Amino acid sequence: MGMRMSQGVEWTLHVLLTLTWLDDDEPVAVGRLAAGHDLPAPYLNKQLQALAKADILESVPGSRGGFRLARPAASITLMDVVAAIEGTREAFRCAEIRKQGVGADLPSSAFRAPCAISASMRRAELAWRRELASRTIADIRAEVDERSPDAQRLTRSAYDRRPEG
Repeated sequence: MGMRMSQGVEWTLHVLLTLTWLDDDEPVAVGRLAAGHDLPAPYLNKQLQALAKADILESVPGSRGGFRLARPAASITLMDVVAAIEGTREAFRCAEIRKQGVGADLPSSAFRAPCAISASMRRAELAWRRELASRTIADIRAEVDERSPDAQRLTRSAYDRRPEG
């Protein structure tokens, strides 16, 4: 997983927020979710299937099917979403280049201590992951509801009017 994330992360976070606002426990068709954000339905569906595989969304088959939250928004972290879309690989992978070039001639004792660059990068990534793990979809909704009190009403109204894409 890189620190530069795919659009799928942003798209799915917006969809999850939308699903909390529509919160009638009825599944929402991927076409409606895609149309609601002007996104290509096939690509969004791929991202939402990844969230379903991670037990973040439930995929409901059939003509009245679609997606709904598989668990409460307060138990879905931003890290859960990033991991589902991007995977869990570390962003920084130390290749021990300090042992190459001029380092190739140094004794192995020169490399007993962990690489300071690697250690610093790992600490930074851990802080990033902890921050994402500390924020939930419910936190995001609360922040948006506070900043934009009409957002839920406007979103529900738009989804009620908008046909499936």
